[in-house]
Amino acid sequence: MEKRESLWDRCLHKGISRRNFIKGCVALTTLMGLSTDNLQKVVAAAEKKPLPVVIWIHGHECTGCDESFIRSASPLASDVVLSQIDLEYDHLLSAASGEPFEQHLETLIQKFKGQYILAVEGAACTKDNGVYCMSGGHTFTHTLRHAAENAAAVIAYGTCAVSGGIQAASPNPTGSSGVSHFTSSTPVVNVPGCPPIPEVMTGVVMHVALFGKVPPLDGQGRPKQFYGNRIHDTCYRRPFFDAGMFAENFDDAGSKGGWCLYKLGCRGPETYNSCGNLRWFQGMSYPIQSGAPCIGCSNANFWDSGKFSERLPKFGQPIGDVDKIGAAIAGVTAAGVVAHGAASVVQKKKRIAAEKAEKGAGEE
Repeated sequence: MEKRESLWDRCLHKGISRRNFIKGCVALTTLMGLSTDNLQKVVAAAEKKPLPVVIWIHGHECTGCDESFIRSASPLASDVVLSQIDLEYDHLLSAASGEPFEQHLETLIQKFKGQYILAVEGAACTKDNGVYCMSGGHTFTHTLRHAAENAAAVIAYGTCAVSGGIQAASPNPTGSSGVSHFTSSTPVVNVPGCPPIPEVMTGVVMHVALFGKVPPLDGQGRPKQFYGNRIHDTCYRRPFFDAGMFAENFDDAGSKGGWCLYKLGCRGPETYNSCGNLRWFQGMSYPIQSGAPCIGCSNANFWDSGKFSERLPKFGQPIGDVDKIGAAIAGVTAAGVVAHGAASVVQKKKRIAAEKAEKGAGEE
């Protein structure tokens, strides 16, 4: 790896035509949530910028984020790993192991100091000096600090790396937490989810790879292009919510008819993610589409925020005022919320009255 190739160099060596290279850049531009106005910037970066060295380390986790990553379809994870980045260290995807592999990690850190991307999967264990999570003879927190202070940027993949995840659930016996406390001043991109959507994972790493900087972030360090909307705002069941039509049980007519799952515990009104836009399995489906309420897996402490099948806290608002619920939880002000809630309730009353009138006419 003495000569660091660009994406265009890789394409040339593989016999990929210029036309297909440009088509790939168009796909990458879309994947990263950028407008077509940025296509020339993407092409220029892909032509000249060396492929970034990526180090992927693992803390307290289940490997679900890695498993999600390798299921990316646009671009394929194989294309990302073999053609678009230089993934030099990852316990799951690397063939090497043992002492030589751990020495390779140290060699990478020293050779590419300040240049590599550090991907982190899993929570940081803090109790008893971190002895409950060790690898290569070192605690994970030791490796994390060492690798992060020399990285160009850190990508925290998954809710475990962002806020502790299931390991940090009460009573949190290992003192697990998010990794940002151990990254010093290195820029961190938080990509929560349990696991995150595959295309979101590839989109973030490719943004850092091509532009050499983190994407625009929100107040919680999440990429705005992927975490800028609540699932409630992009949900295809939203019209049922607006009409006040809710499934009351998982096997009732409303559930079978695809009505809103808010009363069954859906956390879409407080959850920011791209599930409603990108979906999963190459856009085929996502939990709400499959009939399961959103459990808010990209939210911090989602394991401890109540039973997944229980309706969200009321906050003193009527059922139709879920926008205000979401705003209260997120700490923002929603405009026109009261009117929206009132309209939902009125629509529901009209529907019920119409059903009763129709039923009465049928009995006559």
